[in-house]
Amino acid sequence: MNLKPPLSSEDIRRLLPHRWPFLLLDRVTELEPGRRATGLKNVTINEPYFAGHFPGESIMPGVLIVECLAQLTAVVYTIGALAGLREAGGGQTMEGVDMSSRVGYLVAIKNMKFRRPVRPGDQLLLEAVMGSSLGILTSVQVRARVAGELVAEGTIVVSRRPEEGEKT
Repeated sequence: MNLKPPLSSEDIRRLLPHRWPFLLLDRVTELEPGRRATGLKNVTINEPYFAGHFPGESIMPGVLIVECLAQLTAVVYTIGALAGLREAGGGQTMEGVDMSSRVGYLVAIKNMKFRRPVRPGDQLLLEAVMGSSLGILTSVQVRARVAGELVAEGTIVVSRRPEEGEKT
């Protein structure tokens, strides 16, 4: 499994449990495992949600922009966990390792602001920077841009899956 950017859609599929139509992240372009990443979502008219959001004026739902950012966050965390396993295992290869069952949960969205609509033909540049952690919760600063213009920003809180027997 490729652990260095750019991560392709196939690499992302090995890391996340999401599948069409909810695998939204197309590529990871920059990555510091466990710390930060940037990625891309190519928005096309073929997205299923454009059929009803909104007829005659296609706009990507804000909640799906947040989901793109959450998926990028999951990649940051999962690659960080894989890097830790690799170090603990003496540099062993991660071929065949399926981390998709280890992806945690989105538990809160804080101060999310949407600055402008995202439309078919746009390319979302996504950013996620891991912040402080408390127990199994981590705060993540997220931003989305189109052509350099900020379209969404805020904080999401994610929870990793607790280890067996771990108290939360």
